[in-house]
Amino acid sequence: MGKKVYETSPKKNRFSKKKILLSIFGFIVILGLAAFLFVNGYINKSLPITEGTVELSVLENEVTVITDEDGVPHIQADNARDLYIAQGYIQADRRMFQMELSRRQASGMLSEVIGEDAVNQDKYFRTLGLRRAAEESYEVYSEESIEVLEDFATGVNAYIEEAKANNSLPIEFKLMGFEPEEWTPVDSLTIGKFMAFDLGGHWEQQAFNYYLLNEYDEEKAYELFPAYPENRPAIIKEEELDIAASFEDAIIPHPFNGSNNWVVSGDKTASGMPLLADDPHLGLATPSIWLQMHLESEDGLNVSGVIFAGVPGIILGHNDQIAWGVTNTGPDVQQLYIEKRNPDNANEFLYEDEWEEAAIIEEPIKVKDGETIHYEVTETRHGPVISEFAEDTGKETVLSLRWTALDASTELEAIMEMNRAADWEEFEEGLEKFLVPAQNFVFASQDGTIAYKANGKIPIYEDGKDALLPLNGWEAENDWQDFIPFDELPAVVNPEKGFIATANNKIAPDSYSYHISNVWAQPYRYERIEEVLESGDNFTVEDMQNLQMDQTDLRAREFVPFFQETLNDAELTEQEQEALKLLADWNFTADKDKPQPLIFEHWMQEIQNEIYEGKIPDTMRSLFSTESQSIDNMLRLARDGEQSIWLGENGGVENVLHGSLQAALEKLAEDYGEDMAAWTWGDYHQVEFNHPLSGVSPFLAFFFNNEDAIPVGGSSVTPMAASYNSKTGVVDHGASWRFVIDAGDMNAGYHIVGPGQDGHFRSEWYHDQMSDWVDGNYHETRMDNAEGLELKLMPQK
Repeated sequence: MGKKVYETSPKKNRFSKKKILLSIFGFIVILGLAAFLFVNGYINKSLPITEGTVELSVLENEVTVITDEDGVPHIQADNARDLYIAQGYIQADRRMFQMELSRRQASGMLSEVIGEDAVNQDKYFRTLGLRRAAEESYEVYSEESIEVLEDFATGVNAYIEEAKANNSLPIEFKLMGFEPEEWTPVDSLTIGKFMAFDLGGHWEQQAFNYYLLNEYDEEKAYELFPAYPENRPAIIKEEELDIAASFEDAIIPHPFNGSNNWVVSGDKTASGMPLLADDPHLGLATPSIWLQMHLESEDGLNVSGVIFAGVPGIILGHNDQIAWGVTNTGPDVQQLYIEKRNPDNANEFLYEDEWEEAAIIEEPIKVKDGETIHYEVTETRHGPVISEFAEDTGKETVLSLRWTALDASTELEAIMEMNRAADWEEFEEGLEKFLVPAQNFVFASQDGTIAYKANGKIPIYEDGKDALLPLNGWEAENDWQDFIPFDELPAVVNPEKGFIATANNKIAPDSYSYHISNVWAQPYRYERIEEVLESGDNFTVEDMQNLQMDQTDLRAREFVPFFQETLNDAELTEQEQEALKLLADWNFTADKDKPQPLIFEHWMQEIQNEIYEGKIPDTMRSLFSTESQSIDNMLRLARDGEQSIWLGENGGVENVLHGSLQAALEKLAEDYGEDMAAWTWGDYHQVEFNHPLSGVSPFLAFFFNNEDAIPVGGSSVTPMAASYNSKTGVVDHGASWRFVIDAGDMNAGYHIVGPGQDGHFRSEWYHDQMSDWVDGNYHETRMDNAEGLELKLMPQK
């Protein structure tokens, strides 16, 4: 018999192949789904714990944490030790990655986890020595304050240990391939020093001024020196003054790091009790700089407000008897010194005709996937040598930095006392320990008192002009001799006008006994706040919220009429005439839906470019923190019939205004089309709140920046502060927290924390306040009847 041959049908063959492909596809889908579920489960494991029970062996007694509907944790403990342990644990649970990056940035230790890209930044912070200053500060703290720091660190470490054991650290640690190390009290103090860095610098302006005098003749150079416009308001009036009571490698604090705050007496409020408002202006990102919390213990502490992640206590807010807020004072607390180096010994510097040996500090920098860098910091008697970061200024010159924040200081002790203060006297007593950064404190209390104090460690300059330039380091007469006595710092209590407001503007009249600063914010924000508060009575919480969201642009109100008058006889194109007509019909609000703020802001940008581009190197312009103020001063000179050298060299004010308007309109037409009436400020001016890892890839940006950019009004000079990157229009700086309280009900505060409370991108409180930030929707936080999810932190049995 022959062998039977079986033939495969083409149809069967196709079916077989299809079945195999479907099986493979199914396997891939299942594998992908499994991977998704695994990753999803891993990510969700690191979500903040808001309910149930957690055992913490470090606690003495049970602690209750109620997370309200806005994500605010209300921590209730029997004693202070348990309270601060719980605060450390809860902060870490919500913001551990942020805390880790903060301590590493301030300590100059980012290279260890990021790699070579962070080396120059690490060198800068190692040179400044914020961590060294924090270590010195730790040595002067009281035992009670050290206990608070240690208790807080104990709570943070309890979280770290638990998260490592449960494999539940935030996903950012997994993406970057490292785990957090043990938290220490010095880490918290170092973060505090970083905030002094962010709010207390002006050495770059001294370096820029020095550059100007070496590059231009004196008259031309001095025209760009900082100046406050004449006859514009100071915070304290004469009659109110109360005396008794390569630079890209450095990090330059934002020139608009400031704030608004004000307090209104009961004589001008609907409740008959003081109103207080505060909105600190800092960088806008995810997570927020601030974490809102409420702390309560059986020993009498009951305080609510915000704190920097990584620091115990409440730095801004209220207790059940008083409330307070701050803005940046901006005094001259940094001084550059020109040092003479011994040609025969690079580690010696001249002082009073003798060579002194500098301290050489070893600061080895570990680099991820690289070799440890042997780095040394040189410190003269004045401070660290920072020449390598001073661009053209430091090229042939040894520059050292004297700075109050590098001294030992006791801000945490001040915070602890402020949190428990019951009246102005107790609060002011606590302020004596708050040395850096210097801040404008406003205060309100249940007893009806309103008060203000410009607080901090402010050097005495016999001549304020000395603070404009580097000084000769070899002459003892140039050393700081002393600081303004605490009892003589500018202060006012219960002024007759019924309110006190600050917006980083000039503090005291020229008759004040001491020099404070040469650089003040332009007065526009303050003038608008003063305008509103002077014009009304029966103010309410809602009125204060509306003022914080006020978009009135007094810079435009001042200059637009002058621009129109100047160009009145110029030969203008139809496009330019249309732009001027739009501006003439403007009510000077920086409304996101209007074209006028878009035109005006771009016009001002182009004026700056017309004056400075190609004349001052970009590296040096990065040091020019008062660039926009200098333009305003030039325009005022021209308006008042006086001569400006810089305007004159560019063809005069009419030529500058016409050329810059033309350039601005051409750019806007290219970006937004020819229909000028259809342009809007919000097309360009938008807020994003970016996560630090979102710039690594579009994939990470999709997850971490899970909200689209939102058009927003305001500008850098409106009470609703919304400063932006002029190249992109992205709003990256503004009111990082908004707060209003009526002393008639000290248990209720009204807040906005943009973009939200939590640092975990899956949390419901991650970006839930982005739209609130744009629209001015405040949430009420009460101290007397917190409701929400309940978590019990239990000592182990």
